[in-house]
Order: sequence, then C-alpha cells, then structure tokens
Amino acid sequence: MLITGASGFLGSALVDVFRRAGFPVRILVRASSPRRNLTWTDVEIAEGDMRDPAAVAAAMRGQRYLIHAAADYRLWAPDREEIVRTNRDGTRLMMQAALEAGVERVVYTSSVATIRPPADGVTPSDESMPLTPETAIGAYKRSKVVAERVVEEMVARDGLQAVIVNPSTPIGPRDVKPTPTGRIIQEAALGKMPAFVDTGLNLAHVDDVAEGHLLALRKGRIGERYILGGEDVFLSQMLADIAGIVGRKPPTVSLPRAAVYPVAVFAQLAARVTGRQPFATVDGIRMSRYRMFFSDGKARAELGYRARPYREGLSDAISWFREAGYLA
Repeated sequence: MLITGASGFLGSALVDVFRRAGFPVRILVRASSPRRNLTWTDVEIAEGDMRDPAAVAAAMRGQRYLIHAAADYRLWAPDREEIVRTNRDGTRLMMQAALEAGVERVVYTSSVATIRPPADGVTPSDESMPLTPETAIGAYKRSKVVAERVVEEMVARDGLQAVIVNPSTPIGPRDVKPTPTGRIIQEAALGKMPAFVDTGLNLAHVDDVAEGHLLALRKGRIGERYILGGEDVFLSQMLADIAGIVGRKPPTVSLPRAAVYPVAVFAQLAARVTGRQPFATVDGIRMSRYRMFFSDGKARAELGYRARPYREGLSDAISWFREAGYLA
C-alpha cells in the first residue's frame, strides 16, 4: 500500500490506522518534508514529489492500493495558482500512475471544501451538493474542486477504481505545521484570540477520519463520495471549550466581518515580506460568512463510520501542542 502525505497531520494518522490493520505500508514524502511524524520502523519511505512522474512511478510500483492524501493545504500563497496547480496536476499524475501500475483500489482524500455549505446556515450539507470551480471561494477550495473532478472523470473514462472521501475539519495530535484550524486551537490556547466572528465548523478527531479511509477502502463504492465528519460547532463554542480545557476565560466579543478584513489584508501584506503564513486571510474571512456544517450520514450508513465527541479531539490537540512545545 502506498500512502501520500504521510509526514503531515492526517497522513500520519492514516499510516497508523493501516499499519494496525495489517497492511504493509510504503509512503511517498518529499525530501523537504518535516520528519517529526515519521517515527515508524516498519514503514518503507520513498522520497519524491507527487508532481514528479519518475518518483511517483517508482513509489507506485508493486502496490495494490493507493491512499492519496497529499495536498497543498494553504488558504493563502504569494502565487494563488500554485495551490491549484499542485493539487490538480499532482492528483492527475498520481491517478494516472495508479492506472498504469494496475493498482486495485484507490482512496482519494478530497475535502468538504468541494461541497456547498448550507444556504440557511443551519441544515447540514451532504454529498449531493457539489461546488463548481466558479463558486468555490479561494484558491484552496477551487483546487480541491478541480482535483476531485479529475478523479471522477478518470473513474468514468478510464475505469479508475477510486473511492472519494471528503473529510470535514480534522483536529487532534501530530498537527506539525499546524493546519489553519490547528493554528486557531494553538492561538486560542495561548489566549491570543480575544474575539471571534459568527461562523461554524464541522470538527472530527483526526484518528476517526483516518479510520474512515480504511472503511472506504474496504466498503466504499467506486466513484462515490463520502463525507467523513464529526460535530457541527459554532466557532464561539469551540473557543469557549478550548478556554475551558486550558483554564482561561473564553472570548465574548463577536466582531463584524467588516472589522476583520483590514486585519487580513495587512496580514497578507506582511506575509509577502516575512514568508510566513498569515493567521488571517481575506479568503478565510469570506469563507466565514458560511457555517461549514455537514452530514456524514452516508458514510455512517454505508461504511459504518463513527466519530467520537469533538471535544476529545480538542483535548488531544491541546495535549499534543503542549508536549511538542507549541504552547510555550
């Protein structure tokens, strides 16, 4: 089995799940990828970029299954189209290599970023509500939409044996970068988020999302999409729960989005100078107009997927951040 993205947050959880299930695991990682999560002694490491045809072909050789979880997960980049190119073209190359290598089954890690958020802000969306590239907000969402379409087209046209999973927002341990949501948890735990905007997320423990990939490999229908989610949570509640875990007072100030836009613009300008990812982005503020609430009913019914209470993910994330020195 080949797993991509294994040095990252979800990817490392995937390796643990498939190892425990008895699969021999090979991982494809870039030479520049962080090695903090690569602690296994029984995992074969193939070095290379998912956009390098020779490296991908070599890594794919002899593998029965592919779990393609690698992606450029940024809400901002100096060159926005770089995110689209990486996720679209890298996915196409991986899927083509899987076809040429005779891989029996693929699980492609998409995202709920490809699904339209609820119009009323309350009723959870499901797999029957896809976004189009034109309606996706920001380069990251658009990149995931077009990459998902690549997989769907190859299933229909080329007979690619792929199942698509759409994780919501994973939280938990080993978030080394951290992800945009992990940064919210980190900053809130440090008491650096005194206010919030009115929005909401669907939060799931990263290990449950990883388990959902195993279920999709075993039980998923070819060409189908499955949301791997957890609980729908208002951002204000999430911040209050973080405050409760670390023993701080929860923020109580709700800001209008108009007040946050200038902060995001300044943060992006500063990022061009520092090279560091901005904490607030214009696309992130635009996305916050919608509550990202989703239903994982299909995955529960067809795969047997289950998710633990989201507060366990918060607690595990904070514990890991603390032990790893992120909360010093």
